[in-house]
Amino acid sequence: MHTRNTTVRLSQAANTDVVATKADGSPIHVLVVDDEPAITELVSMVLRYEGWQVSYATDGASAVRAVREHAPDLVVLDMMLPDIDGLQVLPLLRQIRPGLPVLFLTAKDSVEDRVAGLSAGGDDYVTKPFSVEEVLLRLRALVRHTGIAVADNVTKLVVGDLTLDERSREVTRSGDPIVLTATEYQLLLCMMENPGRVLSKAQILDDVWDYDFAGRSNVVELYISYLRKKIDAGRRPMIHTMRGVGYVLKPA
Repeated sequence: MHTRNTTVRLSQAANTDVVATKADGSPIHVLVVDDEPAITELVSMVLRYEGWQVSYATDGASAVRAVREHAPDLVVLDMMLPDIDGLQVLPLLRQIRPGLPVLFLTAKDSVEDRVAGLSAGGDDYVTKPFSVEEVLLRLRALVRHTGIAVADNVTKLVVGDLTLDERSREVTRSGDPIVLTATEYQLLLCMMENPGRVLSKAQILDDVWDYDFAGRSNVVELYISYLRKKIDAGRRPMIHTMRGVGYVLKPA
């Protein structure tokens, strides 16, 4: 049995400038996974007010079933579940839906626990106690970054032998497909929009995470390492570190 601080601060979370539907007109579907009814009910209420479709699960096994049966667009996943640890649930969800965006909820606020969630493949995290507004803000950022609501003026970006198609969200290098998580994709998009330009950690945080991430610049290093493993592995490197300055993407 585990005990947690489940205090949730409710504030005005309504929004008028974020698209609540996907390109086909259907609502964005969020799966909330937490075994505490107070949290699932409150988060669900705010997301439904946002205009999103919400379903919920109370443990890891039911979360896996929900993803398989209902194919949600986003998942809010508690790291401490009664049957399976959230870090173990995530790869099971991604086996069903590769690249599924996941926002972790964690009662632990140590750097090690936050990095553990990101290292497991989570796109972002919120620590308890949290404001529902913060959860909504971060989910909105994931919606923008994943292309769930796709604009008409999408383009194809090409840097050397690396190609990114914003409409299909397909990434290839020398014709070989590269599967990225939502945050990895947004980081690559940021760099491909600025080829040959050195981007500081602060610039990347502002563009990719889209909210105040002060003091957490280590997340940039973490995701740069993820990208390198997928983009540069076995090839001439395209992602370069400019020590003390930032990172740059350029043709190999």
